[in-house]
Amino acid sequence: MFVSQHLLLRFETWSIVLASVLSWAAAEAGNPTLSCQRSCGDIRIDYPFGIGEGCFKQGFEITCNNSYGPPKPFLQIGDDRHEVVDISVAHNQVRVRITVVSTKGFYQNGTAVTSDATIDLTDTPFVFNSTANKFTLTGCNSFGSIALGGNIQTGCLSLCDDNLTGVADGSCSGRGCCQISIYGVKIIVIAIQSLYNHSMTMYVFNESHVSNSHDCGYGFVADQESYTFEVSDLDRCSSSKMENASVVLDWVIGNETCEVAGKSRDSYACKGLNNDCVGYGSGSIGPSYRCSCKQGYEGNPYLSSGCRDINECMAPHNPCQGKTTCVNLPGSYHCKASKFPTWQLGLAIGGPLFLLLLAPSLYICMKRRKLMNLKQKFFQQNGGLLLQQQIAFHKGSGQPTKIFTTQELAKATDNYAESRVIGQGGNGTVYRGNLCDGRVIAVKKSKTVDKNHIEEFINEVVVLTQINHRNVVKLLGCCLETEVPLLVYEYVPNGSLHYHIQNPDMACLLSWDDRVRIAIETANALAYLHSAAVTPIIHRDVKSSNILLDDKYTAKVSDFGTSRLFPTDQTQITTLVKGTLGYLDPEYFQTSQLTEKSDVYSFGVVLAELLTGQLSVSFARPEDQRNLSAYFILAMQRDCLFEILVPGLANDGNKEQLKAVADLAMRCLRLKGERRPTMKEVVFELAGSRGIHKHPWDHVNHDEAQCLLDEQSELHGAESSSTVSLYSDMSTRPLSIHNSETFSIEFP
Repeated sequence: MFVSQHLLLRFETWSIVLASVLSWAAAEAGNPTLSCQRSCGDIRIDYPFGIGEGCFKQGFEITCNNSYGPPKPFLQIGDDRHEVVDISVAHNQVRVRITVVSTKGFYQNGTAVTSDATIDLTDTPFVFNSTANKFTLTGCNSFGSIALGGNIQTGCLSLCDDNLTGVADGSCSGRGCCQISIYGVKIIVIAIQSLYNHSMTMYVFNESHVSNSHDCGYGFVADQESYTFEVSDLDRCSSSKMENASVVLDWVIGNETCEVAGKSRDSYACKGLNNDCVGYGSGSIGPSYRCSCKQGYEGNPYLSSGCRDINECMAPHNPCQGKTTCVNLPGSYHCKASKFPTWQLGLAIGGPLFLLLLAPSLYICMKRRKLMNLKQKFFQQNGGLLLQQQIAFHKGSGQPTKIFTTQELAKATDNYAESRVIGQGGNGTVYRGNLCDGRVIAVKKSKTVDKNHIEEFINEVVVLTQINHRNVVKLLGCCLETEVPLLVYEYVPNGSLHYHIQNPDMACLLSWDDRVRIAIETANALAYLHSAAVTPIIHRDVKSSNILLDDKYTAKVSDFGTSRLFPTDQTQITTLVKGTLGYLDPEYFQTSQLTEKSDVYSFGVVLAELLTGQLSVSFARPEDQRNLSAYFILAMQRDCLFEILVPGLANDGNKEQLKAVADLAMRCLRLKGERRPTMKEVVFELAGSRGIHKHPWDHVNHDEAQCLLDEQSELHGAESSSTVSLYSDMSTRPLSIHNSETFSIEFP
């Protein structure tokens, strides 16, 4: 009996092997690459790539350059040829060497030099891999920006001081080198330039060598495994090391989904048997697909030979343990026992049957328990117990803070469907939701929260829920049962002020009276946060995209993700520098000392936006006027205010009012914070320019109003200068950041 079983087993095994060999041989006869060159130098060339006519799929042609030793393969992408480093059919990836953007001699004749490059994969089957690649910037005091697919803009700073403090080999955290992740797109635009005039700066690398490292900067996209930063890279004016770095490209086939492509066998790229079609399409990448072998198979899914079965039984280690024999099966294997007693048969059948009947209930119970434990863990980790104590302590002092459950918010947002997204930014994503009681809400899913400052976060949530001001977006509560807490706000339906200013169809509907009213309402809210709130709050990210308009176009200040509670016994605090490029207070940027005047500067930029309709940062303007603040100040100094205003904004009846508001914006933009007005003074001046004689504040009693009026009368006439020099308040030396690990920049 045992002999017959053994012979039968051997017959089954050899039958499967023979069938696999015959199938492979038959399929290989139709292989389009049998007569094609399979390698170039040390690089193997696998289909759909190929060398020579008939050996490649359209868009995957390889040229082998034999002038190198050994020869090198090159791939034609658009108008450029790129050296191929590696081809992986199993992962649908190819590594190539690609453009490096370099700037040498940042300042020429006192003028900053900007270098840029565009890498365009449009009309090619390739797309930048979203996990392996990073945008890297090297150089001292350099700024690099990258536009991804024309929709997303981001960037980073690389800073150095005279002693290269904090610059270390292998570290790309913002000292001499910085890196940021990119997304799967087809078009990348890179631009780099120096922040300051370094013509007199020298950096010492060792006792015997001094280098003008500021003269060189490099920006490039590269596979993070192919480039490691070294301090000596700052001492090079040659980009050879960067040019040896490679970038990982994914490839896709056609512009159809798997379902559509599979119906046309002639053009369908997945050949042979035992392969899968994997759909690929998101963001700026349209519908397309890729081919891969099924689990348990290996080979090239793009060839007629298809994917061949992996013989697990031929592996160095027998996957079957004990007295069992390994039997290879298509895509898998089976461990067959040599002897199989009756009791083992009963156990083998009865055990799985029992588990099969019991498994669903056990699985559901275990999953629910695991989910409950995870929610409880996040709730405690995010300060849930502390928040409950704070709610009990502040009970009766206003609308209570509501702690929402994950089920409530998931139901309200259709499980965070993409159709519910109403805003995305550097700090997170905002979704529109509908509660069971009919209220419309906005749910903000933040990207990160500092676990070391949970107590401050909870205190801030409690304070914000106590704020009851018509021009501040109301925080209704939060959910702490997720890894990163969710914040729930009132829903503001008409979008941001930035959208209404920059959209031509909407901007023409904003009259001068509307713009002044919105400015007054915004200033009113900031003054309230600075002075009248229970605990003073500095917003720290005032910008037009954070000023929302409700159904009656009333302004509401939003997004307190970077705000700081301000102790009443302090005039300034030292913080990590955060803000948005174009709105950031230069004094705060230089000293890391945050004051309420930092919000005043940002509000001055918003006033300039309302007057000019210009972007806060625009590369279309001359280099020294790219920041709206510099552009606006220069126009005022040249007495050209009416030349830069929004067309049609000025008329015979409002010119004096326009001048008054522009003069106020100038004073808000002063480089020294102590020379800027307070938000209280801004409110009174804006209201006065509009001819409003009643007190413009909400929630301020008669005694407070009289006090503010007395302060305003004392300040009247103290300063009347309408223009200031761009460098009247600080020297032109390069800025430096102290007590700061990171500088967060978010493009508007």
